[in-house]
Amino acid sequence: MKRFFQSQTLTTGLAIFSMFFGAGNLIFPLRVGLLSGDLNLWGIGGFIITGVVLPLLGLIAIILFNGDYRTFFNRIGTIPGSLLLLFCMLIIGPFVGMPRIVTLSHIMVAPFLGNISLIIFSVIFLLLTFLGTYKENKIINLLGNYISPALLVSLIIIIIKGLVYREPSTIATETGPHLFVDSLIIGYQTLDLLGAIFFSSIVLTLLKKSMPNQNENSLHKLALLGLKSGAIGVSLLAIIYVGMSYLGVYHGQGLGHLNEGELFSAVSFRILGEYGAIIIAIAVLMACYSTILALAVVVAEFLQKSIFLNKISYVQALITALVLTGIISNFGLATILKYSSPIIAIGYPVLIVLTFLNIAYKTFGFKAVKTPVAIAFVLSIAHYLRMFI
Repeated sequence: MKRFFQSQTLTTGLAIFSMFFGAGNLIFPLRVGLLSGDLNLWGIGGFIITGVVLPLLGLIAIILFNGDYRTFFNRIGTIPGSLLLLFCMLIIGPFVGMPRIVTLSHIMVAPFLGNISLIIFSVIFLLLTFLGTYKENKIINLLGNYISPALLVSLIIIIIKGLVYREPSTIATETGPHLFVDSLIIGYQTLDLLGAIFFSSIVLTLLKKSMPNQNENSLHKLALLGLKSGAIGVSLLAIIYVGMSYLGVYHGQGLGHLNEGELFSAVSFRILGEYGAIIIAIAVLMACYSTILALAVVVAEFLQKSIFLNKISYVQALITALVLTGIISNFGLATILKYSSPIIAIGYPVLIVLTFLNIAYKTFGFKAVKTPVAIAFVLSIAHYLRMFI
């Protein structure tokens, strides 16, 4: 048992958990619980399918492709694959995902920091991000040994106290099947399949670098290590999701009008009171910080190798990504969500279809990919346009 708690498998599993568990993961389960109330088993069941199972499939897919996400995307052709890869980087990187983390973090922790301005907060937050990522090979140890335990402990304190001193549950206003479908959609909004593909690739790449001799046997061990670590990460994700959803059930009365960022703060204060502010702030900051660290590494590596073709260093690419993130962040959360909505609505279903097809290709030899992905793309556009007709 002692060897397990000191093992690379556990450290990597904790790192994967903290990579996934960002601001959205902190607040969406609360919304599910608040809406589902006494029918929360329906709600959290739907949420786990898109919030946990989809990321797990993304992890498995990248392991099957030996951590090479470029080969994963290029199955639909070099040009379409490159375009879809670029779309993904736009979503997770300095134009959507990373600025969304900065602005949402600011909304959630500003009350604890004397209402610090967004500009000052973004500069400090992104400077800390640089300090945590400029040595790329250290990120797994940083996340697994320090950030993830701090995040887990703070969340567990909030969840345990919230479940012990619970209030009467909210009452669901919809039927179980309707709540299941609604929660599927909420889980979809975490976009964790995107994170799974790129985070898993980075983790596997860094683990490969730690192996002195790479042969077929070592690659098999690497795949097994990645699968075990991923199982730990997504299991923790599911457990925390269930706990957070029940906080929404028992402490969300009368808070349905709040936005997601305000909802977490309000529920946490109900549970811990003003004296628990430090624990709440740690939970928020660790959730946001861990995910932006992982995203920064992914984007910097992509910029260095795919955009600048190794003509700049990793650190220069990292600085470029963080500066762009800082600029976009200061347009505010509402603006970021507004322009990113159509990109996500059209592109994310295509990525889901490609993931399933690539798993089928590696496990069953199913070769069809271009036509199904093209159909998914057309249907996504049609569905999005239909919302405005």
